[in-house]
Amino acid sequence: MDNELFERAPIPKAYFSLAMPVVMSMLVTLVYNMVDTYFIAHTGDTNMVAGVSLTAPVFMVMIAIGDIFGLGGSSVISRLFGQHRYADGKRLSVFCFYGSALIGVAVLVLGLAFRTPILSMLGADEATWPHASAYYTWIIIGSPLIIVSMTPVNQLRTEGHAVPSMIGQIAGTVINIILNPLFIHVFGWGAAGSAGATVIANVCTDAYLVWFLLRRSQNLSVDPRLMFRGSRLNITGSELRDVLVIGIPAAVTNLTQSFGVVMVNLYLLPYGNDPVAAMGIALKVVLIAVSVFVGFAFGAQALIGYNYGARDMVRLSGILRFSYLFLSGFALVMTVLLSVFDRQLMGFFISDPRIIDLGAGILRVQLLSLVCVGIVMVTTCTFQSTGKALGAFILSISRQGVVLVVVLAVASRVAGYNGVIAAQAIADLITAVMAIVLFRVLLPELRRRG
Repeated sequence: MDNELFERAPIPKAYFSLAMPVVMSMLVTLVYNMVDTYFIAHTGDTNMVAGVSLTAPVFMVMIAIGDIFGLGGSSVISRLFGQHRYADGKRLSVFCFYGSALIGVAVLVLGLAFRTPILSMLGADEATWPHASAYYTWIIIGSPLIIVSMTPVNQLRTEGHAVPSMIGQIAGTVINIILNPLFIHVFGWGAAGSAGATVIANVCTDAYLVWFLLRRSQNLSVDPRLMFRGSRLNITGSELRDVLVIGIPAAVTNLTQSFGVVMVNLYLLPYGNDPVAAMGIALKVVLIAVSVFVGFAFGAQALIGYNYGARDMVRLSGILRFSYLFLSGFALVMTVLLSVFDRQLMGFFISDPRIIDLGAGILRVQLLSLVCVGIVMVTTCTFQSTGKALGAFILSISRQGVVLVVVLAVASRVAGYNGVIAAQAIADLITAVMAIVLFRVLLPELRRRG
């Protein structure tokens, strides 16, 4: 346990030591998502592309489910480490590991049992069904491995092991990138090959992370004996509640991202398919900046939780001040850069001049609220790290959930197409104001001492 890093290291050094590996992991994953789309699209089979696109949200749902014990558990564990309660943190880490594995098995059983109605609900038809079913089936088979990987990935950072956590994620992504073209094009396995590559990559990630927990970690474990006292489960109801009240909002945050995109697309459909395509590509560009925000904001979660658990409010205030200032400044830089190169960025994904024109305009509007997105990310992470479940839950359902839906309904009536395009930026601004108010209400001790 690197107590020096958490307690005494200069704040910028501690912040970047923990956050940079997470940022790198996010960027590598982002690259994989783009490459994966390329390999599927390169088959030239539009039904395969559509089938995989329809079932891809299933994978995102698994990541969200993994966050329940991954982010929820790491939040509680980091605060326990701040109180130097290392034995309790180790015991809880074991419970979270097997808890996520148990949920993964439940997803596997239910996913296979209800495969047909789920595929129908996702929109698979006669043409796309074979590809959607193949991709879905293999992803569901690998669901326990995908879900459980999110627990050690997040927990290792509570002990200061941000680099090994990054190595596990990047190694899996690289393996995925290598296997995808091999399985899809060389072996001719199509959609099933893409899903199989993802599952095998997660096997490798899990194997490395479990090895590290067994051989290198002092205060985390996967030894199931630590969960029991005699024949009874040695986990209290309050400990389980503390994990779930943070983990569930974290999962909801991921789920609302997909929900927000779906809602915007539905409001754009009356204006034709071109705006929908342009918005989709513009959001891919925005995702570059948002992924970095997520990495920096949530990479510091262990640092925030540790100092809150230690009740070192002076250092915690400094950490949060640095986090807000850094991400706001970074957001301004990204806003300028991405706005200047808007047409080039759109042209990287598509050559249609009309889509490029539409997308460049959409992109500039989306970028107006990047600073607000940074504020929301840091505040959400702070609430999760300090156990402020109410604040975390409110923000998790707001930016791309409740607030966006309300803004879409009002803006589309008032300003039509332009209102739909501006809806996410307006929702970001409103949510950022909510975040500031909630921060002052839920963390008054920081306001007094910061």
